[in-house]
Amino acid sequence: MEPSANPTSSGPENEWPTLLCDNSRSGGQGAVSVPRPTRVRWQIRMGKSIRSAPVLRNGILYVTSLGGNLHAIDVKRGRQIWQFRAADQIHSTPSLYGNNVLFGCDAGKVYSVDGNSGKLLWETIAADEVWSSPVVHGGAVYFGSADGNIYAVHADGGKPRWVRELGGRIYSTPFVAEQQIYVGCGDGKIYSLESSTGKILWGTETGNGIDSSPAVIENTVVVGSEDFFVYALDTNSGKIRWKYETGLGISSSPALAGDIAVIGSKNGSLYALSISSGELRWKAQAGDVITSSPVISGGVVCIQSGETQAFDLASGRLIWEARLGGAVQAVPVLTKDVIYLAGNDGEVYALE
Repeated sequence: MEPSANPTSSGPENEWPTLLCDNSRSGGQGAVSVPRPTRVRWQIRMGKSIRSAPVLRNGILYVTSLGGNLHAIDVKRGRQIWQFRAADQIHSTPSLYGNNVLFGCDAGKVYSVDGNSGKLLWETIAADEVWSSPVVHGGAVYFGSADGNIYAVHADGGKPRWVRELGGRIYSTPFVAEQQIYVGCGDGKIYSLESSTGKILWGTETGNGIDSSPAVIENTVVVGSEDFFVYALDTNSGKIRWKYETGLGISSSPALAGDIAVIGSKNGSLYALSISSGELRWKAQAGDVITSSPVISGGVVCIQSGETQAFDLASGRLIWEARLGGAVQAVPVLTKDVIYLAGNDGEVYALE
């Protein structure tokens, strides 16, 4: 099975096929210039630590927190307009389906909430925590759980379509192509499943668990493993095309642009690799530990690893950095004029 061409910019309104929407991890914002921020426009405290990435649509920033709430923030005023209470802590990054906001929680529930009102539309449940970000393709929502299963439910109503058990806990967010799903697993394998049935098409072993969320471009899957390596695999067979060793384990998810894959390692380095050959294009020190994913926009790579940094995509040269009061490890939301950040201490910032 040959997957269709996969998005490198924001896709159709009702498609959200991977973590933060697309290969560049843009969160649906598409490619924008990334100016150096000079001041804080506003700052708001959510009360509990934030371990997921915010997403933005129609002037509302959606943020989940370990306090168990989905927060909706009016970005013009920097004010919360509503919050939705989940059954437990939330590590899951929200995703969008039309006007609906989808996310999982540690109680195993996955919710669909109206983005304007915060009203619950539907919920479904797994047997263990859901840190994976729900993804949407072809009218279905896919997500993984620590119970070792991948779930597919109907995007309208949340009714089950199928469940497939894999070999370990799943914290990786799937990438859903036209006919195949790609996902990392705690058993150290990257799997491909048939999207319509959940049938396992192939599973390729790495040397340790995989929390990194894969990105797919043309016929190549790129993903990191806790065995210190970045892998590129053939989408149809799962054959390893190349692997590149970093300094420590990898839970960061790759961002892709053209022939370049950028990914962070727990040794604090950011790596830019050729997707076609695995050759190192550049390496940059971006902190002590990197667990968040980079986002690529307008020829710039942004990463949060205690502070926010911007690197030139072609050379790896540091362009600017922004230091805030609290540590940040989520993925920033980049817009034309403002950068939105969520901190480990529960603070949300708008920088301009």
